[in-house]
Amino acid sequence: MKTHLSVSIGAFASLAMAAMILGPAASQAQSGAPKYEADVSWPKPLPNKWVLGGLGGLCVDAQDHVLILNRQDVLEGDLNAGTLAPPMIEFDPAGNVVNSWGDPKLLDPRLHSCHFDKDGNVWVAAAPSGMIQKYTHDGSKLLLQIGKKGALDSSDGTAKGKPLNSPAATFFMPSSIFVDRQSGDVYVSDGEGAGTNRRIAVFDKDGKFLRQWKQEDMETVHCLTMSKDGMVYVCNRQGSQLRIFDKMGNLQKSFDLPWTPVTPPKGGIVKQSGGAVVAIDFSPDPAQKFIFIINQNNATVDIIDRQSGKKLSSFGRAGSFPGEFNQAHGIAVDSKGNVYIDENRGKRVHKFKVAAQ
Repeated sequence: MKTHLSVSIGAFASLAMAAMILGPAASQAQSGAPKYEADVSWPKPLPNKWVLGGLGGLCVDAQDHVLILNRQDVLEGDLNAGTLAPPMIEFDPAGNVVNSWGDPKLLDPRLHSCHFDKDGNVWVAAAPSGMIQKYTHDGSKLLLQIGKKGALDSSDGTAKGKPLNSPAATFFMPSSIFVDRQSGDVYVSDGEGAGTNRRIAVFDKDGKFLRQWKQEDMETVHCLTMSKDGMVYVCNRQGSQLRIFDKMGNLQKSFDLPWTPVTPPKGGIVKQSGGAVVAIDFSPDPAQKFIFIINQNNATVDIIDRQSGKKLSSFGRAGSFPGEFNQAHGIAVDSKGNVYIDENRGKRVHKFKVAAQ
């Protein structure tokens, strides 16, 4: 990386420290995959001494603005040092907060994921709520709600009931949303938690139920997105697998993405710490050559070849320094190939930029 430095011991020491910080975040790329490093200048400090809770997910709009979902579950005593940050916070490409919103009477506090459609409207899923919502870009108006807040698709309408996977506009624990750029149909993965629904449900632009397909062999159906060629990608979080379907739910292929503990477990019994396929997004090139996957078990972002499913490289590691992860949960890639990650336990958002060659 070419950097212009002033000739001073202080500057040299600063550069050395930066190299130590960024080193773990950038791994040697293989097979043409880009290398990434943490952008420690992003985001800028939050205004008004805002204090974040766990971050459920994030998404990027057509202007490369980043929206993060703040669950507001701050620890006791945190607000002695600041004020509670709003549920929805929007950053511009430079990392400045440009908007914030969220009516707690409408939203559910355990926000899980978001998605911008082709018209710039934002869709929000809150897993335990039993609903998904569509807002104007700035959050000023609720445009559509599918499902009813607090009424779950179970035998008794609560989280304690038996999952029904009903062919209807209702949910148990919706995890992700993607709106088809061509038809306007809304694809929803419904099954964020163990013991809940196990399906992909499809609705028209007005929220009318169209079809569904079940994934009963998954412990959770944790994420969903759609590629430019119309394939639906579904995360088998604990199964270390990515499944690819056509729009009608026909399985086209699946990628097994095994992981290995860095430290061998006692007794030889491997225990997961979040799953290996938690959330995904694609590179911005027309072919979407790469898939970026949050691997919570190894505290990395894994870069996968989209056609073959081969793992090419990874970046990140466990920790609380820049470029390290404490339960990474949401991922989004902007038009320039920058990768944004937010953390639930870590309560922060990162930007990773392509490293200079």
